[in-house]
Parts: sequence; structure tokens; C-alpha cells
Amino acid sequence: MTDEFGHPRRFKHITRALGRLMLCAAGVATGIGLALWLVDLPSSPLLLASLGGSAVFLFGLTRAAATQPRALFGGHLGGALIGIICFQSFGDALWVYVLAVVLTAIFMLVTKTVHPPAGANPLIMVHLHGGLYALWQPVGLGVLTLALVAAAWSRLVPGMVHYPTKWLEKSPPTTFWGGWDE
Repeated sequence: MTDEFGHPRRFKHITRALGRLMLCAAGVATGIGLALWLVDLPSSPLLLASLGGSAVFLFGLTRAAATQPRALFGGHLGGALIGIICFQSFGDALWVYVLAVVLTAIFMLVTKTVHPPAGANPLIMVHLHGGLYALWQPVGLGVLTLALVAAAWSRLVPGMVHYPTKWLEKSPPTTFWGGWDE
């Protein structure tokens, strides 16, 4: 089968997919670039590692429940806070890292704010001996910047699904944790 210009339809599909891919890549570059610039990358490079994963979610998986604001903000801020509390309470021993990630996983599952990149935040906070200010700068400011760029970007690019699609969508939507059937 061919299109109106005699090109195979597969060519049109590939061209469209590559165009969308380039727009997603440009969105990631814009969002992460602005976030890193605003939060002063040289002073907190490791603290921003989880934002890279969030940028991929926001611009590549715009409709996913884990990308919506509830999960994005809840996962990042909750995970960072848990890491800070664990470090402040127990120091930075190996078991504290483990405890912080376990508590973050439980927190995100119970509150339905699962955002996988945010699972790095408790490790980062314990490792860097994070304090409460880190909730605002760099975590909160970085996440807010990414969300605002994603919302604006999705409205500037014709045909793109607008972010957010559902502000308070639960991630995961059910309590079928770990893949067990009920």
C-alpha cells in the first residue's frame, strides 16, 4: 500500500514516529536543562540524578499514572523526606540506606504515589547527608520546573497529549502490589 505520493505507508509511519521521538527528546533536553540550571548543578549534581528519570517519564510516558502530579511530587518529596529523616536519625550506615529505600517503597505504594525515579531520592539524601532544605532546593524546585516545562511543552506541540492528563491519578491504581492476584 502507498500514500498519495506513492511512498509506502510504512515510510509515513516511521517518519511520524521519528518526528515524535525528536519532539520528546527536545522536551527532555529543555526540561532537564532548565531544571539543572535553576537548581545550580555544580552544587548538587548527585541530588539531581533522579530528575533525569523523571524527565523521561514526563516527556516519553506522558499518560502514565506514575507521571501524573500526585506520583511525581508525592514520590519525589516523600522519598527525599524519608531519606533525610533516616540519615538524621541513624547516620549513613548500609542498613540505613536499605531502610530508607524500603520505607520509601512502602510509602509510595500505600499512598499510591509510585514514581520509579523517585526511588533514588532516599539513597541520595542519605549519601549526601541531606537536610530539610533539600526538599525545596534542589528536589522541589527541580520537580516543579520539570512539571511546568512538561505542561507548557505539551501545549506548544500540536497534537501532543496535554500534561497532566489526570492531576490526582493514583499510581498504582490498585493494591495488587508485587504482582499477586487477589
